[in-house]
Amino acid sequence: MGDWFERNRAFVLVLLINLALMGGLYFWLRRPVSSPIEILPPDPTSSPAPTATSTPSPLRVYVTGAVLRPDVYQLNTGSIVKDAVQAAGGVTDDADLVRINLAQELQDQQQIYVPCVGEDEPPPPVAGGESSSSSRGVDPSGKININTALAEELDTLPGIGPAFAQRIVEYREANGPFKSIEEITNVSGIGDVTFQKIKDCITVGD
Repeated sequence: MGDWFERNRAFVLVLLINLALMGGLYFWLRRPVSSPIEILPPDPTSSPAPTATSTPSPLRVYVTGAVLRPDVYQLNTGSIVKDAVQAAGGVTDDADLVRINLAQELQDQQQIYVPCVGEDEPPPPVAGGESSSSSRGVDPSGKININTALAEELDTLPGIGPAFAQRIVEYREANGPFKSIEEITNVSGIGDVTFQKIKDCITVGD
C-alpha cells in the first residue's frame, strides 16, 4: 500500500485538489443570491394648499371738532377713539376731553367730534357707524353707563378687562343699579387708582 501511494502521490494530490475545487464550486453555486440594495427616494410630502386669509378692512372715521387736522382717517380694526384723535394730530388747547370717552372702540363710518371747553350742546362725540344702534351702555355724551352697559362695553374702559367687566355686571345684578359712579369701587378689585382712570368715562344715567 505504501509503495502504491509513493508511486501515485502526484495523482492523489491532483485528485484531492480537484475534489476541493469542485466542492467549493458546488457550495458557491448553492449560496442564496442576495437581492441588490435599492435606495428609494422619500415619498413626496403633500404640502397643504395655501388658504386665503382675509385681512380685515380698515375703519374709516371722520374726526372733527377741537383737533389739529380734521379729516377722514383709516384705522385698524379694534382702534379706539383715542387712536382717531391721535391720527388727527391730537387735540387743540381748548378741547374738552371730559365729554368724550377716549376708550370707546370704533366702528366703520363713525364721526368723532371733540367738543371745546364751554361749548353748549355739542353734537354727540361718537355718532354713526355700526355700533350706534347696538351700544346700549353708551349715553349721548359717549360715556359708558355702568348700570346698562354690557360686559363687552365695560371692557373698553381703561384698566377694566374682561374679568372686572363681568364683576361689575354681577355686582349690579346682585345689589341693584349704582347710585353714583363712586360706588363702582365697591366691586371687588376696583380701587381708587382704577376709579381715577375711568371716572371721566362712566356715568350712572339720569
